[in-house]
Amino acid sequence: MESHSSGALIPTEVFRGGQGDLTGFLGCLWQQAKASLLVPFLKIMVLLCLTMLILLFVERVYMGIVAVLIKIFRWKPEKKYKWEPMKEALQMGNSAVPMVLVQIPMCNEKEVYQLSIGAACGLSWPTDRIIIQVLDDSTDPAIKALKEQECRRWASRGINIKYEIREKRNGYKAGALRDGMKCSYVKLCDYVVIFDADFQPDSDFLYRTIPFLVHNPEIALVQTRWKFGNFLGSINNSDESLMTRMQEMSLNYHFIVEQEVGSYIYAFFGFNGTAGVWRISALNEAGGWKDRTTVEDLDLAIRAGLKGLKFLYVGEVEVKSELPSTFKAYQHQQHRWSCGPANLFRKVVMEIVRCKKVSPWRKFYLIYSFFFVQKIVIHIVMFIFYCVVLPATAMIPEVQVPIWGAVCIPVITLLNALGTPRSFHLAIFWILFENVMSLHRTKGTFIGLLEVGRVNEWIVTEKLGRVLQTNSGSKVPKKPRFRMGNRLQVLELFVGVYLFFCGCYDVAFGKSGLFIYLFLQSTAFFVVGFGHVGTFVPASS
Repeated sequence: MESHSSGALIPTEVFRGGQGDLTGFLGCLWQQAKASLLVPFLKIMVLLCLTMLILLFVERVYMGIVAVLIKIFRWKPEKKYKWEPMKEALQMGNSAVPMVLVQIPMCNEKEVYQLSIGAACGLSWPTDRIIIQVLDDSTDPAIKALKEQECRRWASRGINIKYEIREKRNGYKAGALRDGMKCSYVKLCDYVVIFDADFQPDSDFLYRTIPFLVHNPEIALVQTRWKFGNFLGSINNSDESLMTRMQEMSLNYHFIVEQEVGSYIYAFFGFNGTAGVWRISALNEAGGWKDRTTVEDLDLAIRAGLKGLKFLYVGEVEVKSELPSTFKAYQHQQHRWSCGPANLFRKVVMEIVRCKKVSPWRKFYLIYSFFFVQKIVIHIVMFIFYCVVLPATAMIPEVQVPIWGAVCIPVITLLNALGTPRSFHLAIFWILFENVMSLHRTKGTFIGLLEVGRVNEWIVTEKLGRVLQTNSGSKVPKKPRFRMGNRLQVLELFVGVYLFFCGCYDVAFGKSGLFIYLFLQSTAFFVVGFGHVGTFVPASS
């Protein structure tokens, strides 16, 4: 057998033997398969990934530049749209004040219902011009009874609050919101505000958002920002663990960059499903709530956008909420957030193409930028390139990846971390963790695009609520006992072994220096795979 070339995967010395030696034969077979199949295939994959990286890099740089300009020149919503206090309407009497419906969809969530209902009932607005609607899809009769009792307690204080239940939980959240809009008293309302069960608006929320809708009839939606931090008596938990800190970094980028840029440049962005105010006439014009996907909020936003309606993001108005505290809850949430948009893209792409009410530029933005790059490419390239293709080049040196291709996204991610200055020192951990989560997001994206398997899976994100409060007096749950089946994440462990093997090979035979990244990334996969992320709530201080 000839001596091993510098590009061979397994050095020939490993296969030394006679002509009939089985090991030598397998080694030769491997070399032939690699030269004829693996190398060409890997080169194609590198080319495809680099192309997607360029698309993503350009998109991120563009959005980053616009976000910086918005910050530098202090472009505020009040400068683009008319906003005036509601003083004149209040002076004319309550009849001149718009009627507002506040919807709170719930499903069990025993830990947070009192906080969210209390916050909604505490909104500052004339009591005869606001209706609080609790939409309860709880499956536990005991929890239903508690929520109904809480609503009665607030009703006894003069709050106009309605407790609505359904016989069947058809359509999940979309079905609950749709059925809630069918109630007779909703016809009296001009605007509808939606808060998920863990959201706590400040009392002045309506006075800061409703004026945009009152004075600008072209605006259909006002979206506010989710806030995670330390607030006395609240359920905010961004400092609870490293996992919640990294979630905060991701969501801060989403709001500070993606929502801000979408609002200012295109007057369009994805509705976040909560902490937003809709003009009811616009919601109905768009076709109301539909349950054809698990992202009913984005579905409604797309249909409203195709009607030519405008959206406004008001980042200065913040609503406190809770981040998923366990990895399982976060995993289910991310599956829905990646699978749903991909499945929706499959269903609406031709609707966008055929739409005659929006310009070709808006269609291009929706299809290419909003969906293809931001909802599909980003997940696929993060996992396929950084966790499959790039590691493989350590074992197949015939395939080269340019340095810019390997570092462009990490560099952009580091810049994105500036959106959360207090966590910038965690940026490296954030990059590694995002790569781990890209495994589930990529899987969810393909499930959505192909419309198979868990495409319609809806699991309510677990809330811990009062357990997180330092002044609740309740005991914090102890760390659960180790259960192999519940703790182990098989896919993460499999990818971790693959990355670790590639790193070991690079140390032994390679010259790429990728082993540093490969060992770090494999460690991140192992940490998650063995269940050491988000497994329990730390004790309150």
